[in-house]
Amino acid sequence: MAFHFRAATVADIPAIRELIAASVRTLQIEYTVEQRELTLATVFTVDTQLIADGTYLLAFAADGTFAGCGGWSKRKTLYGGDHQVEAIEPEFLNPAMDAAKIRAIFIHPAFSRQGLGSTILERSENAAKDAGFRRFEMGSTLSGVPLYNLKGYRKQEEIRVPVGAGEGIAVVRMVKEI
Repeated sequence: MAFHFRAATVADIPAIRELIAASVRTLQIEYTVEQRELTLATVFTVDTQLIADGTYLLAFAADGTFAGCGGWSKRKTLYGGDHQVEAIEPEFLNPAMDAAKIRAIFIHPAFSRQGLGSTILERSENAAKDAGFRRFEMGSTLSGVPLYNLKGYRKQEEIRVPVGAGEGIAVVRMVKEI
């Protein structure tokens, strides 16, 4: 299926929230229902810094249906959104020394398993390369690990990310060298 892409804007935030919720509730089955709902209020929220930086992409099907989103960051924050429990690290990265952060890739369930996640990943990596980065890092959900392994990412560690109410989820820090 062919998709077209554009950078996200502040006006897109409500649609992004809806897509993230549909994706998490349907595709993140490695986490409990309670964990998924808590993440939608904390970790899996929109990161407006990515939008402001112009590094967050939206993908649309040929008929205009919003199908997916994701991007990359030139800032230190590894994962999460505006409402995450942990502190956000807004400092800029140094492309000569640091890894660009691949961030917040979510696919609407109606478009899963159609190569869209891979395409968003590739576009994000290419944009980060154009900005001078030669390494990539991400905090992957458990469901994303097999795809990212196929794309050359290697597990560094599994971390517990707090999501509120004393709960946490497992996230895998992964890296890729080019």
